[in-house]
Amino acid sequence: MARQRILLVDDHEVVRVGLKALLEKHPGFEVVAEAVGPRDAIEKTKSYKPDVVVMDIRLKGGSGIEACQDITDNHPDTKVIMLTSYAEDEMLFSAIRAGAAGYVLKQIGGDDLVRAIEAIGRGEALLDPAVTQRVFQEVRKAAREEEASAFAELTQQEMHVLQLVSEGRTNRQIAEMLFLGEGTVRNYVSSILSKLNVRNRAEAAAYAVEHNLKDYL
Repeated sequence: MARQRILLVDDHEVVRVGLKALLEKHPGFEVVAEAVGPRDAIEKTKSYKPDVVVMDIRLKGGSGIEACQDITDNHPDTKVIMLTSYAEDEMLFSAIRAGAAGYVLKQIGGDDLVRAIEAIGRGEALLDPAVTQRVFQEVRKAAREEEASAFAELTQQEMHVLQLVSEGRTNRQIAEMLFLGEGTVRNYVSSILSKLNVRNRAEAAAYAVEHNLKDYL
């Protein structure tokens, strides 16, 4: 089986030397090049076409995240593992958005780094266990915020009307249940369709279900 070709990117020579010595002990790895900064990393990726780039997230002369974005945009077959000394939320999510396939702390053991590179080579995404829970929490938070924003323009009464529409209730039934006039309900429905930018009651109902309206009533 062909060895994984690795590019090391770190502005500290001692770190690069240590990583290279560690990785080249593995029969499945070959360190094909080293880079000291983001521009250097981009150029070396273009020249050497590595399978995996192991890159420090903080580099002199620029950001490893920016280099990661460029590499993943222009070399989709090359996977990037970001290394960092600290589990910083902002950096973590920026790295994920930039297309990093892995995010690990420098404090991990050598064997763990080897396993991380092996996993990336198999096409798996990988996060250091120290930051995995944080990612899940942020994803859940973002999903909740997105759902809530879906109904931001609706009044509380319009949300109640929309919920009943999603249950298949007619305007007359909604009017009776909410103690409103049927004409008032009709006006509410018209306003809801306009605010949600949907064409009819069926689309409004689907929208309500998709964005979990029940959770906000």
